[in-house]
Amino acid sequence: MAWAVTFLSLAVEREVAALPDDMQARLIRIVELVESFGLQGLREPHVKHLTGKLWEIRLSGRSGIGRVIYATAVGQRIVLLRAFIKKTQKPPAREIELAMLRLKEIEE
Repeated sequence: MAWAVTFLSLAVEREVAALPDDMQARLIRIVELVESFGLQGLREPHVKHLTGKLWEIRLSGRSGIGRVIYATAVGQRIVLLRAFIKKTQKPPAREIELAMLRLKEIEE
């Protein structure tokens, strides 16, 4: 069974659409890798574990650094929970908190 990557909501789709074009292109490439080969071969620098069930897809581009926080779900699904431009060394706590709130939606 192949992996599927989905957006949690329209809000997440808008967040991804707000990322610069080069970061969106990198995200599309990483999503294609996941859909073709699964998560097994995907490691740093492409993805990194954050906390609990949350992971981040790491994006870089001409205009900075972006992150897309995701979680895995039943049925070999990856659900994109939050996308943002990173301005500090560590992921901002409010971004992780928002992703945790959104994660509860897929766990119910």
